Amino acid sequence: MVGVCGAGLMGNGIAQTCAAAGLPVVLMEVAQAPLQKGVGNITKSLDKFVEKEKLSQSERDAVLDRIKPTTDIKDLKDCDLVVEAIIENMDAKLQLFRQLDEMLAPEATICSNTSSLCVIEMAAATRRPDKVAGLHFFNPVPIMKLVEVVRTIATSQETVDRLYTFAQKLGKEPVLAKDTPGFIVNRLLVPYLLYAIRAYEQGLASREDIDKSMKLGCGYPMGPLELLDFVGLDTTYYIAQIMFDEFKDPMMAPPTLLKRMVLAGQYGRKSGQGFYDYRR
Repeated sequence: MVGVCGAGLMGNGIAQTCAAAGLPVVLMEVAQAPLQKGVGNITKSLDKFVEKEKLSQSERDAVLDRIKPTTDIKDLKDCDLVVEAIIENMDAKLQLFRQLDEMLAPEATICSNTSSLCVIEMAAATRRPDKVAGLHFFNPVPIMKLVEVVRTIATSQETVDRLYTFAQKLGKEPVLAKDTPGFIVNRLLVPYLLYAIRAYEQGLASREDIDKSMKLGCGYPMGPLELLDFVGLDTTYYIAQIMFDEFKDPMMAPPTLLKRMVLAGQYGRKSGQGFYDYRR
């Protein structure tokens, strides 16, 4: 049985993916409202798969039946593996990891879906650091094939092997990364996105031509400014700050324009406005 803590964008996607792979899932949130929203988003996602004839109605119903929504953390006690996908706040994660460690069976694995925070710090809050790792999925989880398995200096080979098997059961392709800010993908992607912002800020080209150039010139499915709007400018700003604090690399420092846009609440698609306007 798989436990997922957090029913937000990533959490509900992870829960859906596990249930679609035939696994029973306990989806836990701290309150009923975000839990219902998460289950509603799973239902909408599955309905789209039915519309596209990638799932039958009975298969869609079976996936939903495998997901047990709850606001009681005690419902996770029988899970063999728990994936934490709550807010990117270390204090909140440490509190949750301590609770999970106290409650779960000694052999259970605890993972974090963090994209930027230090996994060994979470592991150190438990009595099972060898059974703690990062398990970083990508949005949208039901579609994106990659999963970063993040090994800390304490994670055992047995845990890594188990997470590889788990990811493959979900139909994902696992890669192994060290426990450093950004892991593999964001370590390479974030400096590229930040440099694209600087290029636009300095007047190199219009936002449309910057995006068109990278799509047609490099074969990328989205241009960097489009991708920033999709990922969330606030999320990118947060990750960039963590990476800059760790590495002190000027390429990883958040550009002035990014900071100003985040302060203005221009987060991209989720706020209706970013580098492009989504309000119309």
